[in-house]
Amino acid sequence: MSTTVPRPRQAAAPARFPGKARRHFAVVGAGMAGIVCARTLVQAGHRVTVFEKSAQAGGRTATIDSPFGSFDAGAQYFTVRAPRFAQAMDSTPGVCKRWSANSVQVLDAEGRVAAPGLPQREAHWVASPGMQSLVSAWAEPLLQAGRLITHTRVTRIETDGLNTAGWQLRTEGPGGSPHVHAGFDAVLLAQPAVPAQSLLADSALDSPLSNALGHVATAPCWTLMLAYPQAVRPGLTTLGPQWNAARSTHHRIAWLARESSKPGRNVIERWTVQASPAWSAEHLEDDAVRVQAKLIRAFAEVTGIHAEPAHAATRRWRYAQTTQPLGRSHLWDAARGLGACGDWCLGHRLEDAFLSGLELALAVA
Repeated sequence: MSTTVPRPRQAAAPARFPGKARRHFAVVGAGMAGIVCARTLVQAGHRVTVFEKSAQAGGRTATIDSPFGSFDAGAQYFTVRAPRFAQAMDSTPGVCKRWSANSVQVLDAEGRVAAPGLPQREAHWVASPGMQSLVSAWAEPLLQAGRLITHTRVTRIETDGLNTAGWQLRTEGPGGSPHVHAGFDAVLLAQPAVPAQSLLADSALDSPLSNALGHVATAPCWTLMLAYPQAVRPGLTTLGPQWNAARSTHHRIAWLARESSKPGRNVIERWTVQASPAWSAEHLEDDAVRVQAKLIRAFAEVTGIHAEPAHAATRRWRYAQTTQPLGRSHLWDAARGLGACGDWCLGHRLEDAFLSGLELALAVA
């Protein structure tokens, strides 16, 4: 049986879009775009509740721990081109650090360096001690205030049973426990385009958002994480190549990075390997053990590291990289009080997600 979460007291707001009045926003998704959107709305004086299906905020900046150190399982680094993103980074001093990576190499299909590594045209940044740290820092005030609800998947958006000008959300918590959260003036979807479109369809909502979301295309990615503690011994600190990051044209592998080369990480040799979009799509539904074995073989071919890893794990990202962006910073259906944001609006960079979440918040605040 569904349970209804008690409605928090708030100023009466009979209209769905009542000018500058204080409103209650639901944000679905706690990645970079969702957290930036939420915290901007809070700074503008609004009430916000964020729903996240995972255990914590971060989205594709996820950092996964292991007995040998952490892995950046999604985004590997970020650039800072937008002044507003640089200003926001300054609000969390010490979290973001430059990563030289000895310049990113370009490898041929056999793993050979195709050309000397070119100097980086712009700084590569990482969050420390893991990529998730930046989003986590920005999400902490929401978490402390009880406004970030994790382990909770939104299954349906409905008209509020007590206020037809507002919204309520049906959700599933741990173990599939159902709840209804009510009292929202607007619902903002900070998810990949496909899940956002599916949620609108499952909710039987007729909104221009649905058609716009259908024009976005994304590619999947299988990620492999490997640890080699045997490299840390007198006279030897690394295995294999002298470079720390590379783009590859191997048919299975698109990117490799030595995690232990990133600032703020421990020295145990660890590698994150991201499969190519085409190979990931072809093997998207394969068994994870089979995928892991194939990627380990490809990793050995590319790097020359044939040692048995002490730790190996995989993660599948169904919506890893935007291949066809929306072409505008956000979606906002003012008549229905429904919005959407994410890196897929502008591209695939982390700062695209930042700008999208920020622009949606500014549009509705």
